[in-house]
Amino acid sequence: MYAPTQFAAASQADMFHLMTEHPLGALVRLGADGLQADHIPFELVPPSADAPCGLLRAHAGRANPVWQAEDAQVLVLFQGASRYVSPLLYDVEAAGGRVVPTWNYTVVHAHGRLRAIDDPAWILAQMTRLTGRHEDAQAGWKVEDAPREFIDKIVRTTVGIEIAIDRLEAKFKMSQNRTPEDRARVLAAMG
Repeated sequence: MYAPTQFAAASQADMFHLMTEHPLGALVRLGADGLQADHIPFELVPPSADAPCGLLRAHAGRANPVWQAEDAQVLVLFQGASRYVSPLLYDVEAAGGRVVPTWNYTVVHAHGRLRAIDDPAWILAQMTRLTGRHEDAQAGWKVEDAPREFIDKIVRTTVGIEIAIDRLEAKFKMSQNRTPEDRARVLAAMG
């Protein structure tokens, strides 16, 4: 990814924050028909001795061939805030009219190798954690609220996915190349 220095993410913590707040990742892999992308909500596991850059965990339906990319190099794209920026938000006169539209955005690219997990206990635990994280902010539905035989069937038709992150890249392009006054106007417009 092309990321000029002024747009590079400040820290791994900033990248992890974006990935946690915007967990729907686009998992890109090379498939039989060329590049393939699947949009999957991920759970981010913080770094440990076994995974110095952290882990991404998810699940997909067994019918989805994404899990068959065992040990394949993959890329997961996470996109945060984004917005069109009109040149009218800049001090056009001070810039001598030399302004153009742009797009402000935040993205993180996580690189790693995919591992498929066909373990019902692992899959159920991952589903429960992911659901709990998102339901806690809403109505509070829990996996165990559904009939057990239904959940067992769902688990049997699902495969777990784990990606040990090898490398993280990020670009937080938020008008850092503009004057403080221009940035303030852009931020107010994004409100």
